[in-house]
Amino acid sequence: MSLEKIPKPTESELEILQVLWQHGPSTVRLVHEELSKNKEVGYTTTLKLMQIMAEKEMLEADKTSRSHIYRPLLEEERTQRQLLDRFLDAAFRGSASKLVMQALGNSNTSKAELNEIRNLLDKLEGGK
Repeated sequence: MSLEKIPKPTESELEILQVLWQHGPSTVRLVHEELSKNKEVGYTTTLKLMQIMAEKEMLEADKTSRSHIYRPLLEEERTQRQLLDRFLDAAFRGSASKLVMQALGNSNTSKAELNEIRNLLDKLEGGK
């Protein structure tokens, strides 16, 4: 799939993808049950969304059994990177430092998270 053809999932589609990335190939029933833990959603709504996502080539349906099994065609990391790039451009005019400063300023960052950030910065500086 070329970069231009990568679908941009909506919020609802992203919630479905999150379930499939976490649980692997799943039935509509399982996805619906997982989504219902956080918000009220109808089974037929989940089914229709997943059918639309299959038409958009975000999901693939295995229809060999009575209960169709859906699997994501979008890679989690690639989708996250694409969404982050889009958000970074739209909200921070492409400035990663503004994003990081805002994120760190608005939350209680743990020592472990700060150490992970330091390690990442060390790796990035060492690679240059």
